Amino acid sequence: MPTNTPVNSGANANSLMQQAAQSIINGSTGNPSMDVGTLVKTLVNAKTAGRAATLAASQATGSTRISAFGALSSALGALQAGLASLTNGGLQSTFNAVASGKGLTATAGAGAVAGTYTVGVTQIATAQALSSTGFNGTRALGTGTLTLSLGSQSFTVAVGSTNNTLSGIAAAINAASNNPGISATVINGTDGAHLVLASSKTGAANAISVAVGNVANDNGLSSLGVTSTADTAGGASKIESANSAAAWRQSAVAQDARFTINGIASTSASNAVSGVLTGITLNLSAAAVSATDTQTLTVSTDTKSQAATITNFVSLYNTVVKTMGALTSYTEGASAQGALIGDSTLNTIRNSLASSVARGVDSGGTGKGGGHANLLSIGIKLERDGTLSVDSAKLGDTLSANPAAVARLFNPTNGIGTRLTEQITQFTKKNGMIDVRTTALNADLKRITQQQSDLSDYAAQLTKQYQAQFTALNTLMARMNSNSQYLTRLFGGANSNGTLAKR
Repeated sequence: MPTNTPVNSGANANSLMQQAAQSIINGSTGNPSMDVGTLVKTLVNAKTAGRAATLAASQATGSTRISAFGALSSALGALQAGLASLTNGGLQSTFNAVASGKGLTATAGAGAVAGTYTVGVTQIATAQALSSTGFNGTRALGTGTLTLSLGSQSFTVAVGSTNNTLSGIAAAINAASNNPGISATVINGTDGAHLVLASSKTGAANAISVAVGNVANDNGLSSLGVTSTADTAGGASKIESANSAAAWRQSAVAQDARFTINGIASTSASNAVSGVLTGITLNLSAAAVSATDTQTLTVSTDTKSQAATITNFVSLYNTVVKTMGALTSYTEGASAQGALIGDSTLNTIRNSLASSVARGVDSGGTGKGGGHANLLSIGIKLERDGTLSVDSAKLGDTLSANPAAVARLFNPTNGIGTRLTEQITQFTKKNGMIDVRTTALNADLKRITQQQSDLSDYAAQLTKQYQAQFTALNTLMARMNSNSQYLTRLFGGANSNGTLAKR
């Protein structure tokens, strides 16, 4: 952009031109010489300021519109994210699962069905822990290899002269890169140091065994061998020590959880039981174990959570509507108006969204599960300003009394959430409506920037030209004034006699 002071009105331009003319007159009449710098700046401004102001205004308008489309895109993106559970069937999979007793909790997810179930827990899943006999903790036990297994997975640890104490062996087990989940510690008791092996995995199949091989200089290493036998029925594991005189002890057994659901027996390697009751994960703890007692698990629709999800959708939709309203606002006489007044892209988006929420969803059948469903039927009203309002009481009643209608309204195939999501994707995707508009606006800004650069170059060129011209003129007028003064002194003026006249 030119560095000259912009001229913003015809009146200012006229005033500056008058000042420039007066500067020339002053220089030609013997008054102080012309102010060439001010004169040149004034003339260049008069030539370029109007165009500069127009380009600056266009630049500001383009930037404001790009920001406006950014705000609209952001609001649409937030709405689309909030629609996820209204498009993927998640709303229909919102359940509460509550147990009547202790030690049993449950979570409900996709596929759950409302109902009441009797659950009895006779055994929870546990992870095995083994303790070796006591050793001298500082004694070298010999060299060789230890092959440890956890269920069907195994790994080998080399025992050499640098790690053949009990603590060295424990460290080597823990450091093994292919260790499937066996931790080793050393506990010092009154009868010596004990190697303790613990599984990180519950379940009867995850039992620990240790095989000792290639033993040399045996000083207790061979006594670390132990074989665990899993109970194929899910019961407690059993162990057999390689050296019965230095026997291992099983401080915790590897076993499955055992339980019944509605009298049907089942087992699980984990206390987080999934896949037994569709859509439900049972979480078992020791407090639930009883040989005779059962408790009731009630699975019901979580209408409060569903209502919160739908209300959040309404709030996000209203944010989009209010954003569009602010971007197209008009107040007579106001200095600032909405950045996108009359914009066809915004109007298309507004009309498309309004059409989607106004339309309902039809399906075959009659009664509560069939026919037509719309937002108004579940307690959501489309207001005159385009926003939505929620009748919380009616929404709650509908979720409880007619969940099928709500499920149909927000079904994943052609429900309101799905329709809105598809539309928003078309609006906000790359090469979508908003992207096309902002790309065009950015191209306009690039052209304006180039035009500003060209105008700046023109102003610099004009300044150089005027500077040379008026400097020469100033010099010429100064010479003419000097000659005039000399002739006056020589011949005399109108009211005086010159030098020649006195002779």
